[in-house]
Amino acid sequence: MIPYRDNIPCRYTPWVNWSLIVLNFGIFLLLWFLPDKTQAHFFYLYGLVPARYTSPEWAAWAGLPHDDYAPFITHMFLHGGWLHVVLNMWMLWIFGDNVEDRMGALRYTAFFLLCGLVAGGMQILASPESATPVVGASGALAGVMGAYFFMYPYARIVIWVFFLPLFFEIPAIAFVGAWVIFQLYKAMGGEAAADVAWWGHLGGFIAGMLLYRLFLLPERGSPPGFDPAQVKSP
Repeated sequence: MIPYRDNIPCRYTPWVNWSLIVLNFGIFLLLWFLPDKTQAHFFYLYGLVPARYTSPEWAAWAGLPHDDYAPFITHMFLHGGWLHVVLNMWMLWIFGDNVEDRMGALRYTAFFLLCGLVAGGMQILASPESATPVVGASGALAGVMGAYFFMYPYARIVIWVFFLPLFFEIPAIAFVGAWVIFQLYKAMGGEAAADVAWWGHLGGFIAGMLLYRLFLLPERGSPPGFDPAQVKSP
């Protein structure tokens, strides 16, 4: 089951959210046509490799400058496969526009990047000796979902049962809550879950729900009398 749409209207054009989606797809397509070895080298150089910062000796052996912190930002714009980038950008399409609607372009940009930074830091704390590059916008996206969770808990999310013509609505608080529980379950799975940065997802979500109020524009509050629970999906 995947989310298909929500029922929260936007009052402002989400230029930043659209730009993030286009940028991520553009970078993915550029890298897709590179030779596998070149692509792997790019991921190690610009992905977030925990051991690069916790083990300077290993970083020197691998030829990765341990004092280069650009990957804390660049890793958010790299994806390892079509499913990875499509799912991340689809979720960002659904949830990001409404968060940007309340924050404005500049604050939303800063919020997105900050959540991604916290997510990366959390993943390093969880797997400090990992030599596997962490890539993807999932941590920053989790922060956006954390903000959405508290801003629109009673919004309606239309869920599509994959491969079936079946759609149904659930409250956002139920969908995002189930997502958090799943992330925590997988994060506690140890080595079996090491292929995905589950702790990074949780770190991004926590950052989003704790920090989102600092980025809201006072003049962009919900319209008077607006109740998302009463908005019907088109």
